[in-house]
Amino acid sequence: MSDPQPHGSQAHGNGAKYIALLLLGLVIGAICTVMALRAIEARKDHFHGSVMHVQAWHLGQIRAGIEQNRCGATDSLPHLQTLRTMANDLEPAFPELRDDERFVKYSSQMRATLDAALAQPPLNCESLGATAKKIGEDCKACHQDFRG
Repeated sequence: MSDPQPHGSQAHGNGAKYIALLLLGLVIGAICTVMALRAIEARKDHFHGSVMHVQAWHLGQIRAGIEQNRCGATDSLPHLQTLRTMANDLEPAFPELRDDERFVKYSSQMRATLDAALAQPPLNCESLGATAKKIGEDCKACHQDFRG
């Protein structure tokens, strides 16, 4: 009885199969890991980051308007109004800080600054610049204590 293939080539064929299966297992494992990490990330609450991004964008638009000499009430009021509306979401966006006296103080100060700006809207670049500076200071004060 003769073997059509020598034993060495059969062992070589099995080794290639094992390596192929190992590589296939690694690829499937990597894909499953990525899917699991994305599912975990999707379940996280991104509300706090969203509030901060929207506020930063609107303050950036006010500052851009100042640089472009577009400081009229029609240019700045929509951004100030949105900032004020978003300021109502500060405590809900950071539930772990809602009972912290410092955080409540900073949130209240931000709302007070925006209320004052809306009560007497800035009508020129100088007053809008002062308002933007005050809003930025309110943001910075809170970030210094809570962002690290």
